[in-house]
Amino acid sequence: MSSSAIQPIRFDFRNACRDDQGFSPEKLLEMQPRLDAARLEVVATDAGALTAGDGANPGVEPPRDAAFYRLPDQCLAEYYADRRGSQLGRIMRTAKRLRDLVDRVVVLGSSDFSWGAKALMDACCQPYFNELSRGERACYPRMVFAGNHFDNDATQGLLALLGSGRIARSLEDRWALVVISKTGETPETAVALRQLLTALAASCQGPPRVAELVVPVTGARGRLFDFATALGCADIYPIADGAEDGFAILSAVGLLPAAILGINVVKLLEGAVAMNEHFRTAPVGQNAVLDYVAIRQCWREWGAEPQGLTVWCTALEAAGLWYDQLRVASLGHGNRDAMPGMLVNSRSMHSRRQPHQEGRRERLVANLIVDQPRCDPLPIGTSGYGQDGLTRRAGTTLPEFLSASIAETNVANCEAGRPSANIHLPSSDEASLGQFFQMMMLATMMEHRMIGNDPAGQPGIEANLEDCAMNRIL
Repeated sequence: MSSSAIQPIRFDFRNACRDDQGFSPEKLLEMQPRLDAARLEVVATDAGALTAGDGANPGVEPPRDAAFYRLPDQCLAEYYADRRGSQLGRIMRTAKRLRDLVDRVVVLGSSDFSWGAKALMDACCQPYFNELSRGERACYPRMVFAGNHFDNDATQGLLALLGSGRIARSLEDRWALVVISKTGETPETAVALRQLLTALAASCQGPPRVAELVVPVTGARGRLFDFATALGCADIYPIADGAEDGFAILSAVGLLPAAILGINVVKLLEGAVAMNEHFRTAPVGQNAVLDYVAIRQCWREWGAEPQGLTVWCTALEAAGLWYDQLRVASLGHGNRDAMPGMLVNSRSMHSRRQPHQEGRRERLVANLIVDQPRCDPLPIGTSGYGQDGLTRRAGTTLPEFLSASIAETNVANCEAGRPSANIHLPSSDEASLGQFFQMMMLATMMEHRMIGNDPAGQPGIEANLEDCAMNRIL
């Protein structure tokens, strides 16, 4: 699929234009030189510094997560050149092998890694996917996510779901583990792996062997890599240097779980490649990434702190949480207020309307909207009872109600002096999701440049972890 065949994401910032506050089209043009300079650094300077031994940018230290930009192009180029030997080709074979062996896959990893994979599942798979029969799932395995907490009851519940160590007598009883950790030193993931590995070994009294049912995604060295080597895992996939945490979503971190679920990972990457091309070539005022960064920066300089996304599709809730994690972990340095701020509307608006439309105008609202639902529009329908007052609306569909709710909320925000902007995804398919993930990663890296902070490392809590009780225990 060429980039020209992909329906692009649209970014509408008209409701953020308020001359009396932070932003106007004129200010967007005034910011163009800074935006162009930051774009050049992301596209050329960081990419050059990541190329070992190229000598093009001596002394230049790229941001820790700068490698994400080139990943989609590189991955697809390798795949088209060698479909069987490329990493993407091997991921697809591993996914098929697991689909033939098991009916459930448990993905272990910190929230940095797991939110992106869950976002792909929720957006691209059928609603209530795990509740469907194997036939209704087209034989793709169920998928659950764990390894990001020390919740005793949740872990016990998961072990019970997996059979509590009972011998797996049929394919429907068999399950596998995908373990994602850069080093294997994330305590929550390491503890979960030990507990679930014991249960997995007890369930495997015969083929397939445990080593065939554990697929690590990790660095080239570290505890998890050493464990996987000792266990003799059939497949081990890398987390590339320079594309870690939330920035690794379009590597094996997200591609392997997606491929297991039958998600079209090629279209996902093609969407990301199309966003890269758009980012490189589209001018300010027509560039979704640059315009998104510009309005956030203008409002930041005015004194407001842009929040996360308000998501208008429940299937994209995990995508919003992935961006929240990416944004907070990357931009929450230097005493900046980058607290989580993701909402799902219209679900959340009944309890959050007042704080959003009243009080200080210190938040920029960014709406994430899916223009076309996957399923046929569902009308309200008829009923023998008219007490709900909906009889005259019997033919109105849920997408029509949602569109009216979005429009009403945007008008209310505008009247209240609350700036807002809309990110429109054509649908929640793979190409749209690929564009969205790449757009938000590019925007986050651009914001590093605009605000001049250091994206490497975590806030102060990271240093304190070295001395915490948990590390002494481990």
